[in-house]
Amino acid sequence: MKIAVFAGTFDPFTVGHQDIVNRALPLFDKIMIAIGENEEKNPLFSLEERLKIIKNPFLHNEKILIETYKGLTGVFCKKNNARYLIRGIRNSIDFQYENDLAQANKEIFNLETVFFITTPTLSHISSSFVRELYKNKGNYHNYLP
Repeated sequence: MKIAVFAGTFDPFTVGHQDIVNRALPLFDKIMIAIGENEEKNPLFSLEERLKIIKNPFLHNEKILIETYKGLTGVFCKKNNARYLIRGIRNSIDFQYENDLAQANKEIFNLETVFFITTPTLSHISSSFVRELYKNKGNYHNYLP
């Protein structure tokens, strides 16, 4: 069984994230959307809010599991028999960062990383962009699934 993990803080999960998951679905038997709980980050959206945002578009898809975890993503993958990581790339800065992580995850955990280039119409969307809209009372709803 081909199990992939799409991990992140997802503060919040955006339509860009949703697009990546939908495009990855045909490639894997199961995709685990894993919300990382990082004590060093102070998320704007509560864990319960993030879970609700993520669950909503995938309620009836049996190939999608949504979990939370603490610690290293590679350890989470191994515990769940996942051999693949899914990552989205919006630009060359993302690629440099994600490439380094992919190489480390391959070396340490023998995980393959599958990169998805962001759909051009969604490439400007990031969680930090949505957080800024939210904090400044802008219309952020169009950017959430």
